[in-house]
Amino acid sequence: MKVILLYDSKADEESTPDQRDVLDQAAAVGEALAELGHETGRLTLSLDTRKFTDAVRSLRPDLVFNLVESVEGHGRLLYLAAALLDLLKIPYTGAATDALYVTTNKLLTKKILEASGIPTPPSFSPGQLRRTLEPLQGPYIIKSVWEHASVGLDEDSVFSGPEPRQLLSEMERRKANLGGECFAEKYIEGREFNLSVLASPEGPEVLPPAEMTFKDYPPGKWRVVGYRAKWDETSFESRSTVRSFEFSSVDQPLLLRLKEIAKACWSLFGLRGYGRVDFRVDLENRPWVLEVNANPCVSKDSGFFAAATKAGLSYKQIVQRIIQDSGTPLS
Repeated sequence: MKVILLYDSKADEESTPDQRDVLDQAAAVGEALAELGHETGRLTLSLDTRKFTDAVRSLRPDLVFNLVESVEGHGRLLYLAAALLDLLKIPYTGAATDALYVTTNKLLTKKILEASGIPTPPSFSPGQLRRTLEPLQGPYIIKSVWEHASVGLDEDSVFSGPEPRQLLSEMERRKANLGGECFAEKYIEGREFNLSVLASPEGPEVLPPAEMTFKDYPPGKWRVVGYRAKWDETSFESRSTVRSFEFSSVDQPLLLRLKEIAKACWSLFGLRGYGRVDFRVDLENRPWVLEVNANPCVSKDSGFFAAATKAGLSYKQIVQRIIQDSGTPLS
């Protein structure tokens, strides 16, 4: 097939680490596609949608490998690539437009999870906080509604005061660095897990669970997998936030429950190809869904690839499975 790798036009060697990471993904996916015998090319998406649709019509790809995580740096537009490809009737990998839009909006995701009986930490939007008179039972962590990759998130994002107005003021101060909109989510003290899910002929396969462990964190330091932990390799947070796949027999019932919830999220949001569900597990061993990621990073240093490797899968096998679940017949 002729497969086009698609990503944000803003991603280049001069962009931020989270935006630049897609270049590594494109290189790895392109290499795997070539090994599978497919012809590949690259295309970027900007806010000039006419230019994009004209380019796609000219290239006439059999399939687009959708690596778009933002459009000109705006995470809220992540769904736009899929919407335009739907309009052009061009098949693409990963989740469909509606799933991408819903899961990118974290508040909407949380409403759907709550309505479906899947536990997610309580949260406040700014509007809800303005109507709140009771003292807060914190702490709360301030997050972006739309942006992923932990943009604007670090340990100083945790607010522990009891006054709603103070939290609201802090949210207003931070929203510009959080994509313009933010919310406050109850901080769950406990353990953090990532569960990657990959399509297979038998249905979604939950890859080996990973726990993000916080090594040498001093007492009183909030345990947050923030921007520094993910993107600043020189930081204490990056060196001390360590992924682990090793668990005792005592953890097996918990891991089974996490896998069940991950599969339920896959079905609930109509994910396709691949996905990831992030959890916190509180001190009473209760799991809470933090985020459903419909297009997680698949670079060779990503958590997704680490989990797939643990399952005995090669990078080429990952790409092949993602393509097979796009609904496009292989030639």
